[in-house]
Amino acid sequence: MRSKVHTAVMLVGGAGLRMRPLTKDVPKVMIRLQGRPILYWTLNWLKKYRFKHVVLGVAYRKEAIINYVEKNPFGLNVDFSEHTVEGETGEGFRLAIERYVDDNDFLAMNGDEITNLNLERMVDSHLKQKPVATIAVSPLRSPFGIVHVQETNVISFDEKPVLEDRLVSAGIYIFNHKIIEYLPKKGSLERLTFPLLAQQRLLKAYKLTKNELWITVNSIKDLSLAEEKFELVKKGWK
Repeated sequence: MRSKVHTAVMLVGGAGLRMRPLTKDVPKVMIRLQGRPILYWTLNWLKKYRFKHVVLGVAYRKEAIINYVEKNPFGLNVDFSEHTVEGETGEGFRLAIERYVDDNDFLAMNGDEITNLNLERMVDSHLKQKPVATIAVSPLRSPFGIVHVQETNVISFDEKPVLEDRLVSAGIYIFNHKIIEYLPKKGSLERLTFPLLAQQRLLKAYKLTKNELWITVNSIKDLSLAEEKFELVKKGWK
């Protein structure tokens, strides 16, 4: 598999407060999934698409990430871009891009995403439409059972359904370098940058197919789900 973009910016600096006590001494991407750090799996996913350059945005407990990558280079050219936890995703992506990215188009993502998303297909969609950014989106899997009611009568239940008409961001993006003009010095990319791009019709969506799986590891419960579903994700890498 070969992607038409060769650089990825991955933010791995979050404190992972919802993962405590697992993240008391290490950043979230260093938590183990099937015996290896989450970071191991995300970097290997990028290698399968023949990425050459990865910029890791580091903040919380950054030494653990730097030491791990330096001892396990993965055959990738890796740069480290330091930002603050308080600066959020806007600062993290902006500094990493300003310091280390010259490519016209590149992958950007949060480091806690476990996926078999087809990067070739997503990149092709982005390059064809030429927006400032393309967001991977997926139907919402409700964390709750849905109760259907008519007047005061309960008609039926759907236990944690997939809501096909409600799409959520998978935290995986393709950016054109023009994104730098829209990134805040501090603050959330999701709250500040994407709404502005959407207003100007400079933001496109890539919808994951039913065969493309995606799990965000935000909690210990998510980690259990990732352990359960991971073999399905890895099958999509072949």
